[in-house]
This record gives sequence, C-alpha cells and structure tokens, in this order.
Amino acid sequence: MRGPFGAKTGDWSCFEQGVGLNDLLRSLPTLIFYEMTREEYKNIAQACSSEIRKTKSHLELQLARDIKSNKKGFFRYVSSKNKVKESVGPLLNEGGNLVTEDVEKANVLNAFFVSVFTNKVSSQTTALGSTAWGGGGQPSVEKEVVQDYLEKLDEHKSMGPDALHARVLKELADVIAEPLAIIFENSWRSEEVPDDWKKANVVPIFKKGKKEDPGNYRPVSLTSGPGKIMEQVLKESILKHLEERKVIRDSQHGFTKGKSCLTNLIAFYDEITVSVDEGKAVAVLFLDFSKAFDTVSHSILASKLKKYGLDEWTIRWIESWLDCRAQRIGINGSICSWQLVSIGMPQGLVLGPVLFNIFINDLEDGVDCTLSKFADDTKLGGEVDMLEGRDTIQRALDKLEDWAKRNLMRFNKDKCRFLHLGRKHPMHRYRLGTAWLGSSPAEKDLGVKADEKLAMSQ
Repeated sequence: MRGPFGAKTGDWSCFEQGVGLNDLLRSLPTLIFYEMTREEYKNIAQACSSEIRKTKSHLELQLARDIKSNKKGFFRYVSSKNKVKESVGPLLNEGGNLVTEDVEKANVLNAFFVSVFTNKVSSQTTALGSTAWGGGGQPSVEKEVVQDYLEKLDEHKSMGPDALHARVLKELADVIAEPLAIIFENSWRSEEVPDDWKKANVVPIFKKGKKEDPGNYRPVSLTSGPGKIMEQVLKESILKHLEERKVIRDSQHGFTKGKSCLTNLIAFYDEITVSVDEGKAVAVLFLDFSKAFDTVSHSILASKLKKYGLDEWTIRWIESWLDCRAQRIGINGSICSWQLVSIGMPQGLVLGPVLFNIFINDLEDGVDCTLSKFADDTKLGGEVDMLEGRDTIQRALDKLEDWAKRNLMRFNKDKCRFLHLGRKHPMHRYRLGTAWLGSSPAEKDLGVKADEKLAMSQ
C-alpha cells in the first residue's frame, strides 16, 4: 500500500528530501489514515516547523526590504504581533455618558473634532488687505508633471471618500494625465474646487491619556487622490516662491527641506551648551500650542499668504479649498453623517504642513531670545544670571502670548514647562499671560529627554 507522495506505509524519508510545505499541508488528510511511529511523527512535525520558520523569515525579510514602498504593510504586520490591539473603545459623550456602539462613537468623535473647528474672525485680515498681489502670469499645469505625480503614487495608501484607489490612478497614468492636467489648470485659474476634494474620511488616532476622552484622539484626514495631486502641484509652486524669497525663518526645522528633528536639537542645544560650559545659568522653556493645526484661521492664513507675495490665483484657490470642508468618521464599518468645518488645517493633507509653516512664520517677531521651532513645537532659551536676562525671557513670553491672541490660537499652559540649567541658578519663575509656568527636572524634546544637567541618557 502506498502512502502520500508514492511512499510505502511507514516510509517517511520523502520528508527529509525537501518536500515543500504546501505539498505537506495538502497531504495531511491522507496522512492521518496511515500508521506511524513516534519517531516518524516527530520528523514530520519538525519538517512542518522548519518550513513555517523559513516562510515566516522570508515574509519578514521581504517586508523589511519593501518598507519604503509598503510602509502600511510593514506596520500592519508589526501591529498584528501586538498582544493588545489598539481600537476606539467606549467614549464619553457631551453628557458625560459612555457610548459603546460604533456609530455612536463615530458621532461623538466627529462632534468633538468639529467643535474645535469653530468659526473665528480676525481684524488682522483687513489690516493686511492693502498688501499688493504678487506678479506673474496665469498658472499652468503640464501633462508631464501630472503624469510624473501619478506614476509616483503609493498604491498602498488608503482611498478617500471618492473611492478612487491609488493603484487605479497609477495604472492609468498615461491615459488620465492630460485630462487631469486640464482640470487642474482650470481649477487653479478659476479658483473653483470640486466638492470631492473638500471631503475627508477622518481616522481617529489615539495619542495618550484616557481612551474614553475624545480630546485624546488626533483626526487624520483621508482625501481624494486627484485632489492630493492638485495639492502637490500647488505645493511645488509655493515652495519655489518661498525659497526664492527666503520667506521661512531659519528657526523653523519642521517640514523644511534639509532640516529635521536632529538639526533642530543640534542647532538649539549647541548654543545653549556654550552658555552652560561658560558657567552661566540658562533657562529653557518648552511651549505647547493647544490644537495648533486644528485652530488655524483661514482669513489670517490668507492675509499672510498675501503678505509674503504669493499670487492671486493660488491664494484664492486655497481659500476656496479650505472653505466649507466636510468630514465624517468611520469605526469598524459604521460611518457617521457629514459635518462641515469652517477653520483649521486638517492633518493628513499635502498642503497642510507648508501652509502651517507660513502661518506660524512670524511667531518670533520681536523676540530677543534663542527660539527654535519644529512645526508648532516651540522652545526658547537664554542666559538668566542677571536680572536683565530674566526680563528678556519674560518679555519674549509676553510677545508670544500676544502673537497667540492676535492669531486666535492659544497655548496649552498646563503642558508648557521650563528647565533650569547651569550652576548657581537663580530659580526664577516665568509666566505666560496670567498663568505661572511649572518647572521640570527633565523634559521630552522631539523624542529626546533632556534633564537639568543637559544629559540625554534617559
């Protein structure tokens, strides 16, 4: 009588000759009808385990090699190995009651996010209204540029509300590049933005704190694929303008070409360390904006774009693109209704970071201390041996508080802290507005924890 793979009953030597895992698995229903010794069973089990380990190693190696083109697949695999699965659990609604149904949780989160996007008006818009428009001819969009963006699309990215998958757009790049270029150019010149480009499926990402608090989730927007390519076209035009005119200050290290968290840390602490090495007392203050991206005033942003000389078509397109945006949230397939938002810079947009850098660019006007930014993460420092140095830092804080009020933003003063560095420190206290800031023995700064001795071993 013959067993699997043509072997006689009790003859399992074939498994020692490199039989594949798939063949082995397909043969299992047959194997159970044959007698085998304990030793033979152990050989089969070892062969199975060996093939599984090899396949798993090959999969992990491939995921590691493809991480640049398939980040989503890599982190999905890593997340699958977590014992505790991250998900949106029960949430507290406005009445303080816990809601557990998915659609209710989606509504609670969407209502909270929209409440942050409250309508704000500023007098600064009219104050800058006399600024002249930037020159230049009408904008144009080349087919080759659009095709290049289409061919570079990451096919692992999630779809927006229009359900146009990146892989479809990428595969059809040579066919749709020209009509899309015509649509983009007409949109840019007429300042008319399709409604689909203003809609977003929002994914709530838990930050830290209590999971039942909607305020501890970050809203990340998934938007239209063609809309993102249009944003890319405008982004390149805006960045070229900013670089030519050297608009963005050297203090900004976030979302800036050639700069990073590392350059921010090196530039700031290099200057601070010099003072400490000279035996000076130094104060370093870490400042935190409350919902910085979510509370950007569209009217103030438009006035700053105009102030920095961007052209009329780009500014009006951005105003139209930000006006009357709509968002919804889905949790485990349950989707809430659309909600309109009137201010804020939704996170996840292509244009969002560069526009925010423009918005916060004048933060340090009139500030005499060392100031460094990574997007909205701001820190300043200075020597405080003498009373004059302490007064300089306090005046800087007053300037920053005034900037926040004029730009309709606010600091999260409970999270603003300062470090005392150096010997014989006067241990002076500082205030932001009317709130006294707390001191800290160590503070997390862009992923590095700095303490009072400027050691970062923690």
